[in-house]
Amino acid sequence: MSDLTLDRIDRKILDQLMQDATLPVAQLAERVGLSQTPCWKRVQKLEAAGIITGRVALVDPARIGLGLTVFVEIEASDHTPEWRAEFRKVIPRFPAIVEVHRLAGDIDYLLKVAVPDMTTFDEFYLQLTRALPCRNITSKFSMETIRNTTAWPIDVETV
Repeated sequence: MSDLTLDRIDRKILDQLMQDATLPVAQLAERVGLSQTPCWKRVQKLEAAGIITGRVALVDPARIGLGLTVFVEIEASDHTPEWRAEFRKVIPRFPAIVEVHRLAGDIDYLLKVAVPDMTTFDEFYLQLTRALPCRNITSKFSMETIRNTTAWPIDVETV
């Protein structure tokens, strides 16, 4: 990734694209106060620098049959490089894991898991415990999503 310094216009571009990545360049340029060509060049620069890492469609998981979200807390059985390497190898085998965070504190890892139902989660849980030795695994079931955003809080007013 580049050490690109973001100015106010770059931040506005990012803010707008995080809200709606389907904006046509003409609308994006108008919203950030540029003409189309300089705006597009800035978007390309942000992509080349690795600041914009992709553009995706956001999908309602419940509408595609993934109605149960579970946060799984993992305490590693040990903290060796070998265990961490094995953990990193195991995770891609489970498409239901949509986020993985390594934490400081009592819990070593937090997984966000999206599955259709409790039966599917139980199968996932059993497979995970067979694939990865852990000291403890705790599951917390989401009852309701109050807020879910992919837009990072970016300051568009200052440089």
